[in-house]
Amino acid sequence: MTAELGRVGVWSMAHLWTDGAEHAAELEELGFTALWLGGSPGGDLAVVDALLGGTAALAVGTSIVSVWTDGPAGIATAFDRISTRFPDRFVLGLGTSHAAVVESTTDKTYEKPYSKLVDYLDQLAVPMDSVALAALGPRTVKLAGARTRGALPYLVTPEHTAGARELLGEGPLLAPEQHVVLETDPAKARELARGALAMYLELPNYVNNWRRLGFSEDDVKGSDRLVDALVAWGDEDAIRKRVAEHHAAGADHVAIQVVTADGGLDFAAYHSLAAALTG
Repeated sequence: MTAELGRVGVWSMAHLWTDGAEHAAELEELGFTALWLGGSPGGDLAVVDALLGGTAALAVGTSIVSVWTDGPAGIATAFDRISTRFPDRFVLGLGTSHAAVVESTTDKTYEKPYSKLVDYLDQLAVPMDSVALAALGPRTVKLAGARTRGALPYLVTPEHTAGARELLGEGPLLAPEQHVVLETDPAKARELARGALAMYLELPNYVNNWRRLGFSEDDVKGSDRLVDALVAWGDEDAIRKRVAEHHAAGADHVAIQVVTADGGLDFAAYHSLAAALTG
């Protein structure tokens, strides 16, 4: 058995959930079926235990554990502990992070990330049907389908979802993340969205993926066209339509990330979106 993810979950940074079991239970009551923890949440994955312990059936996934910062032996130990206490409720999301992040926070040189990921999977002694990979480019998407449960693309469009499903074929998990801004005023919505995207505009992994999707050099600097494609904004119906586009393109599950001015959690937005997305 593997974690049942349902159709729509929530993505947010792991550090926001350090004392968040009660709030995770609130998400579950609203009808969201999975919570994805952004950023590498630490090798012991203690936050996962707390969130699973405070909920009844919610699935929790890491999105992602960086293969540069947390070794496969320690992660396997944490996985065994979690899966023993909470069987079939955890997805171990792995990824290669970014050169700027890895080289500024570790003593490692960011070389051959694909090979690093393959080597990590070779050494990771956990059931691969409970593992998924952050995947943007075709080679990593194919690896996710061949070696793990599937792919967790981040900051992508429904067009990317369609291409990823074609590469994966039927069967492997495809669970893209989707930024959302619950704001109908175009200027206000784009201002919030552009603020959330600012750091990603400097990361080659994302920029190169947007180029593959057909965005121009001007677009990848943060044009309205790019912002509107990556961030669903508007009322609840507009958000619902974008999530539905991912599902229609082949996504099994979509993880919404509610953009806020301060980077925190917005439970008013989760309540507003729940009826539209989980009903």
